[in-house]
Amino acid sequence: MQRVSRASVDVDGVDVGSIQAGFLLLVGIEASDTDVDISRAVEKVVHLRVFPDEEGQMNLSLLETGGSALVVSQFTLLGDVRKGRRPSFVGAAPPEQAEAMVDRFVDVLRSNGIHVETGVFGASMDVALVNSGPVTIVLEIRAGRVR
Repeated sequence: MQRVSRASVDVDGVDVGSIQAGFLLLVGIEASDTDVDISRAVEKVVHLRVFPDEEGQMNLSLLETGGSALVVSQFTLLGDVRKGRRPSFVGAAPPEQAEAMVDRFVDVLRSNGIHVETGVFGASMDVALVNSGPVTIVLEIRAGRVR
């Protein structure tokens, strides 16, 4: 997750999603991910206090700032490079499962009052962003645990 002042995603030169201030969320789904994991991830995303208050301190959440989210599915986040020279993606969910889980993630974000834009699942996308801060946080949800 990256705090951005703006971000966009293009497919074949066409802007399919863009936001102003908020989060660019690059989302990778593992085969073992569940709806509980999605709910915990959304809970963390909407309430994490990483936006500046009037004094410039990171004290405000996405909900408190009225920020948006640009969600881009990215299975390459799950690449395992511990062996060899080519990433292994055996831990990534199959496309049908991953697409359904990313859709669920977007739906739960929206049900929390967040304006959400998205990329196109499975497409080759060009993602542009202005990282504000910069602030980049790796959020892992595994077996219901947040890291």
